[in-house]
Amino acid sequence: MKDIVKLMCIPFFVLLFMVMFDTDAQAKEPGMTDILVTNNEESVLFYARLVNGFKEEMEKAIHAGVPAEFIMKLHVYEQRSYIWDKKINSKVIVRTISYDNLKKTFSIYSNDKKEPAVFNEFQSAKSAMADFNGIVAMPIAALEKGKTYYLKAKVIMDKVRLPLGMESISFFVSLWDYDTKWHTKEFILK
Repeated sequence: MKDIVKLMCIPFFVLLFMVMFDTDAQAKEPGMTDILVTNNEESVLFYARLVNGFKEEMEKAIHAGVPAEFIMKLHVYEQRSYIWDKKINSKVIVRTISYDNLKKTFSIYSNDKKEPAVFNEFQSAKSAMADFNGIVAMPIAALEKGKTYYLKAKVIMDKVRLPLGMESISFFVSLWDYDTKWHTKEFILK
């Protein structure tokens, strides 16, 4: 009896191992690359690029006129050695992409910009949604020179909440709710 159980467990563990180390499945997961924390005279700036942020279902829905949101969460912490680290700033950047079927344009609205960016090509709009360039994480005046800080960032890809129960009609949009893992970047103000 024990031998039968062992024989039945082997295929299970082999399958589990294959799924865990399937590079194609891992390559399709959303993530952030090219992460950089720097500063200018006034602010700490954050740069990053979202990869694999658009699933096929999301692209089809956007072309059908359903808006989609990318929500970036940023947290800045002061690193301390004897007690827990102190959160000194948080910021949320919300970007929404929508397609105007009459004008054949893609508009990107962001809570950190007054006017939307308008694109004629979907590829250009996707790049604009995925590039987080020069995001002001916090003012430099709030930091002390020589101390160690770190920034944590994450992007959540989400559908825009549709009015009047239309979400039940658009059942496929629930497949979009996914996010990246938290990414941490350490920096020292000099």
